[in-house]
Amino acid sequence: MPVTVTPCPIEGLWEIRPKVFSDRRGYFFESWSKRDFAAAGLGMDFVQDNQSRSYKGVLRGLHFQKAHPQGKLVRVIEGEVFDVAVDLRPGSPTYSKWHGVTLDGERQNQFYIGEGFAHGFLVLSDVAVFAYKCTDFYHPEDEGGIIWDDPVIGIAWPDLGGEYQLSDKDRALPRLDSLSR
Repeated sequence: MPVTVTPCPIEGLWEIRPKVFSDRRGYFFESWSKRDFAAAGLGMDFVQDNQSRSYKGVLRGLHFQKAHPQGKLVRVIEGEVFDVAVDLRPGSPTYSKWHGVTLDGERQNQFYIGEGFAHGFLVLSDVAVFAYKCTDFYHPEDEGGIIWDDPVIGIAWPDLGGEYQLSDKDRALPRLDSLSR
């Protein structure tokens, strides 16, 4: 099979490993194939691709869309990040629980985060180029977020020996318990 799909401990999250063809010239792989993902039981439709470049210690998130939730297929093209999803689905038995995956450009592993999760990542390498596909368009007026260090969630972010770099917007995000369920 061209991709290996492994369910994560929280329903709605999967780690994906594409088959990578490497030789002395470099590598090639299909980062997404509708046919192969559907054969693995993942029949999502993507409408938008995004990409960012960040430096070591940059923490982006935790973000989500309220009325227009997005499923995301995330990967690192270059570098390494610690990627996190937090379950925000009302009535879910794993509500407020998180799962993290280290993604890197060497292994080319990916993380699918279903609709209803908050998402964020911390850059572990000197530089990381991060790319992701979304199942719905971004609506800036619909964006929500949760502070990265919310004690109720308790994400075990890797210690990089210094302070994380956050945007002013991300630094001002509320705690989970201030959101209405």
